[in-house]
Amino acid sequence: MGELPGNNCDNILTVSEVNRYIKEIMSRDLILSNLWVRGEISNFKNHSSGHMYFTLKDENGLLKCVMFRTHNLRLKFMPQNGMKVIIRGYVSVFERDGQYQLYAEEMQNDGIGNLYIAFEQLKKKLSDEGLFDSQHKKKIPFMPKSIGVVTSATGSVIRDIMNILDRRFYNSYIKIFPVRVQGETASLEISHAINKLNEIGGVDVIILARGGGSLEELWPFNEEIVARSIFNSAIPVISAVGHETDYTIADFVADLRAPTPSTAAELVMPEKLAIINRIGELNLRLVSALLRNVKQKRDKLTRLTDSPVFRQPYDRIYQERMKLDILNRDLKKSMLASIERSKAKVGFLIGKLDALSPLTVLSRGYGIIKSEEDGTVVKSVGDVDAGDGIEVSLEDGKLYCTVKDKVIYK
Repeated sequence: MGELPGNNCDNILTVSEVNRYIKEIMSRDLILSNLWVRGEISNFKNHSSGHMYFTLKDENGLLKCVMFRTHNLRLKFMPQNGMKVIIRGYVSVFERDGQYQLYAEEMQNDGIGNLYIAFEQLKKKLSDEGLFDSQHKKKIPFMPKSIGVVTSATGSVIRDIMNILDRRFYNSYIKIFPVRVQGETASLEISHAINKLNEIGGVDVIILARGGGSLEELWPFNEEIVARSIFNSAIPVISAVGHETDYTIADFVADLRAPTPSTAAELVMPEKLAIINRIGELNLRLVSALLRNVKQKRDKLTRLTDSPVFRQPYDRIYQERMKLDILNRDLKKSMLASIERSKAKVGFLIGKLDALSPLTVLSRGYGIIKSEEDGTVVKSVGDVDAGDGIEVSLEDGKLYCTVKDKVIYK
């Protein structure tokens, strides 16, 4: 086949190459890599593999979607056709079919919309920065002298907290810092209250409290300015916002989360009567332990005083002295025996030396002959000639002689 006019054959791509190229372009797009999409579910199919396939639609368009099993296991509901949802995920190309689709990683019922997205985004941001880490949590003081309460001055929350604190420890000291707990300026007031209590001082713990409400009503406690004020507070902060099932950003950042404001009052201050009873119990245990310890020491002292060591304290010394005398005696006997053995050995060696001594030989009638000229010992008749002078040593003296003649024995 001839080359097409105006075209370069070197630039012709396969279908797979085109699909792969489009996929690479989409993967580099920051928006398509992480986006939220709102729509209505249709053509929903929960595959036997555990993966979910469906279409997200609105009045003007359709978007193919897939949610793999690893992500949909975290769903708190089962998606259905006609359900309006908000989905977080990324858009990519399924190369085999050349079809782009949304790969869903998270799904929520629609109805909370932008607030929920904002909540999740701020939650992730602060979590990545480490504001929720347990290592930053400060310990709540036991029996604080002064408690700071940041809440509305007109609501029932402050009355509940005061009633519980008075009931548990009637002379507890409370400092109330009134703020708005909903509305546009509420987050600024809450942040200012926390910062001001830190600046003024005089409180050992701060309770951040509000009654229950919708997500919109609790939103000031989801603002970043409030979260950072809690995190930067040198005074421990207890978050008691909403009901037990309500969670706000303030709950994650606070040093302690109380399900309700009433629970926060119970957590921050122990019951006085319970403390008195506990002190009484500890006092009884202390006295009992002291008495038991004294009895144990007294019994031990009695055992020691009745022991032979204390009744006859010098007995051990006497025993050791007798052992020392026995050892001394044995040492002397051993030394005498060693000396006797050494004497016998020396006597034996002296006898051997005597047997080999020239003087002993002389005592038996023998003599030692030396040349008178040079003093050498004459051992043979060949060592002298007739007329030579010789010296003969005997046991009791010496003879000086002259050789008259010599006879050689053959």
